[in-house]
Amino acid sequence: MRTIKGPALFLAQFAGDQAPFDSWDGITRWAASLGYEGVQVPSLDARLIDLDLAAGSQDYRDEFLGTARANGVEVTELSAHLQGQLVAVHPAYDVAFDAFAPSPVHGNPAARQAWATDQVGKAIRASAAMGLKAMASFSGALAWPYLYPWPQRAPGLVDLAFDELARRWRPLLDLADENGVDICYEIHPGEDLHDGASFEMFLDRVGQHPRANMLYDPSHYLLQQLDYLDNIDIYHDRIRMFHVKDAEFRPTGRQGVYGGYQSWVERAGRFRSLGDGQVDFGAIFSKLAQYDFDGWAVVEWECALKHPEDGAREGAEFVRRHIIRTTPHAFDDFASQRTDEAANRRALGLAANG
Repeated sequence: MRTIKGPALFLAQFAGDQAPFDSWDGITRWAASLGYEGVQVPSLDARLIDLDLAAGSQDYRDEFLGTARANGVEVTELSAHLQGQLVAVHPAYDVAFDAFAPSPVHGNPAARQAWATDQVGKAIRASAAMGLKAMASFSGALAWPYLYPWPQRAPGLVDLAFDELARRWRPLLDLADENGVDICYEIHPGEDLHDGASFEMFLDRVGQHPRANMLYDPSHYLLQQLDYLDNIDIYHDRIRMFHVKDAEFRPTGRQGVYGGYQSWVERAGRFRSLGDGQVDFGAIFSKLAQYDFDGWAVVEWECALKHPEDGAREGAEFVRRHIIRTTPHAFDDFASQRTDEAANRRALGLAANG
């Protein structure tokens, strides 16, 4: 068994226009000062990384990684969540998701998709060139508006959506395989890959591709009322990345899983800072250790109540307390006995020759 690495911090929710959050040097110093040993980097945020240079320039990569290490943290993974989201967008979301793409492709879904696909490819190449073994992403969604089957879904509608999703991602998965990088899809509401069943539908269509893997985030499962511990038992071979994020679900007579269109703070299900929600992280860290997960425990802060800097500071210590330093031997080794087949046969009362 291997000990999970960490704590690490996903920087997407902390990058900003004020120091120390507005530069790669500043934000890595800040993360290290809180006790983090690694950072996960949103590859679309130009304040932190130039993805074109990261994919194409060894000098830039050396400087980028060198700055992080000099400041006391490792780069755990790159994230291409937002670019992956734009690989597949239902027309109902065109206006909203244009905000994640450069202005020249706004109002042009085909051009936006081509840009996003190119971006994911660059993130794969940059990850490989930096020696990173996994990259985070969203899957995007074509079928999401049809999640609830009313009115009845037209026969073949969902199959067609997943066929097309697989068609768009298969070349990127093949590129990832050529570069030795796992694409870890965050299983997340709003994406067509939002639970185990939908992930399996995708796997079937990409031929059980070895590079199609999971970013495990129990907060999204708790808010769906999915068994997040059983999920590890089922998919541990595909779980290659881990977001440590808490949540709580407190249904009322007025609302439940769907939230009644309320703001996050007013929803029955809402994200919380680590330790303030209902996720059983002791059990999660135990299961991941049991299944020999060798990745990073990456804090993703999202909370409807607590200040992000407080959540980040508390998160580092929370993860450190939960990481299990795995044992190199069995607890009962002291009672082990040297034996042989003859002794075993005597212990069972069997004749010496069968």
